[in-house]
Amino acid sequence: MLTGAGPVFCAGMDLKAFAEGGDFAGLVWFLREGVATPVVAALNGSALAGGFELVLACDLVVAAEDAALGVPEVKRGLFAAGGGTTLADRIPLALALEMGLTGDPVTAVRAREIGLVNRVVPAGRVREEALALAARIAANGPLGVAATKKLMRERRWGDPQEVGRVFGSADAMEGATAFAERRPPVWKGA
Repeated sequence: MLTGAGPVFCAGMDLKAFAEGGDFAGLVWFLREGVATPVVAALNGSALAGGFELVLACDLVVAAEDAALGVPEVKRGLFAAGGGTTLADRIPLALALEMGLTGDPVTAVRAREIGLVNRVVPAGRVREEALALAARIAANGPLGVAATKKLMRERRWGDPQEVGRVFGSADAMEGATAFAERRPPVWKGA
């Protein structure tokens, strides 16, 4: 789970430091490469600019009902260089262009309507809901979860080696056996 401290999830780059020549490339590895483990964003508040780009790098999103999401970079003479320009991969182009070109944020409810947020909950329940969602993922077979995340993000079928690695694993046998025996599976990650 990735969450913020205080009243916002993340407001993005420190513009004062940027104006003084500061570095802004700190999280590029997470934004571009991601991590194999599923990441649930718990938006305790607004996610703007680089903060919104962190959200786009996460797999699932639980947002407080008073959160706002957006890419306001154009309002500062910049553009969403941390992945915000890929927004049209997630939502219709017209909506992505509206958000990117106006710099106007959307509410958490609107973000859910257009597919950017999975759940909108009262602010006091964000962490609890995000942890419950993460626990549901963690209860599943780790090899299947990792392959599903990778292939869905790449929008492709698994190749024969990927299929064989998961379907030929001890976890695949354990999942089928546990189902037949009507018991919870015990995953080994192998």
